[in-house]
Amino acid sequence: MQYVISILLIIFLEISHANVQTEKPVPDFNLLNSFGEEVKLSEFRGQTVILEWTNHGCPFVAKHYKTNNMQNTQTAAKEANVVWLSIISSAPGTQGFVTNEEANELTKSRNAFPSHVLQDTEGSVGKAYGAKTTPHMYLIDKAGILKYQGAIDDAGGRGFMFKDLSEAKNYIISALIELNKGTEITDPITKPYGCSVKYKS
Repeated sequence: MQYVISILLIIFLEISHANVQTEKPVPDFNLLNSFGEEVKLSEFRGQTVILEWTNHGCPFVAKHYKTNNMQNTQTAAKEANVVWLSIISSAPGTQGFVTNEEANELTKSRNAFPSHVLQDTEGSVGKAYGAKTTPHMYLIDKAGILKYQGAIDDAGGRGFMFKDLSEAKNYIISALIELNKGTEITDPITKPYGCSVKYKS
């Protein structure tokens, strides 16, 4: 019984420390994309949106892209007419910071297809959402309500670099399927894993 209480306390603490809450409206934001165009989250109201915090220098992110795990997830999202926003919150001079040109080259070289790559060099959006790791994923429904936040899949933890990601449970794909069916999200919050977001100090 004490063990169960301890586990519930840990879950509660993780949820209470989240900057955004599932089943609540998400904060709007304006960021410039890798083509210098302003992108506002609220312009996608009426569409499902996925936010992906990313850092190409992070080995966790690199593996997700090298194995096509991230691109396969993007494919599932595209087939469901979902807007995919990749967000870079790495400050200048830190791991993962890229120029717009470098961001576009990364997208091309990895055969990725986000709707936009957004620059959050001040880290204001990342901090507003409580993004802790790269990757850190968020799923927002058509009404602007957060339905999922956490890891892309359940492959985190010891031995990640040796795991076959195709065998992992993909939380994003599962949540998308449930969202489209109109059923409750089985895992609305999971613990993200990866490199820490390299925020401006």
